[in-house]
Amino acid sequence: MPAGKLIVISAPSGSGKTTIAREVMQQIPGIEFSVSATTRPKRATEEDGRDYFFLTKEEFRRRVDAGEFVEWEEMYGNYYGTLHSEIARAEREKRSLMFDVDVKGGLSIKSAYPHALLIFIAPPDIETLRERLINRHTEDEETLKRRLDRVPMEMTLGEKFDHRVVNDELATAIGAVRNLVEQYMLT
Repeated sequence: MPAGKLIVISAPSGSGKTTIAREVMQQIPGIEFSVSATTRPKRATEEDGRDYFFLTKEEFRRRVDAGEFVEWEEMYGNYYGTLHSEIARAEREKRSLMFDVDVKGGLSIKSAYPHALLIFIAPPDIETLRERLINRHTEDEETLKRRLDRVPMEMTLGEKFDHRVVNDELATAIGAVRNLVEQYMLT
């Protein structure tokens, strides 16, 4: 597969973007996960440098001021962003990257790297999304409300993506994203 491809997967929280991204990377060789930076607390199953680069808010702000981010945003009281160094490292190593970022971040990556492929994962409906968020047991009621309040904006911005895949059945969604990525990798 050609190297240097940038694949962005975005979606509202709970839509399955991380699951889909990881499965597609397992199925298509030569794609590496782009590790984002965040100031949010590390979850028990997460590892620094694998899932995120966990930074203090002060360190994150310093890096923003130094121009080290391709994109960044404050969400839910924490910062999230993609470091230029991650893309530069992949370019040096001739690797393609899969990004699992919010919709605004995806559009920022596309602006900086017009050849990037943007895929938006949509939930089948808001109630299904709400159930998924509740069932993963990582959200308190306030966080759940904040995440759901963002969905209309995310769905609107998702219309600007190159492709939209509805995740109403996980295996089907994975197959659809895999097909889109394989086509892109061949260009």
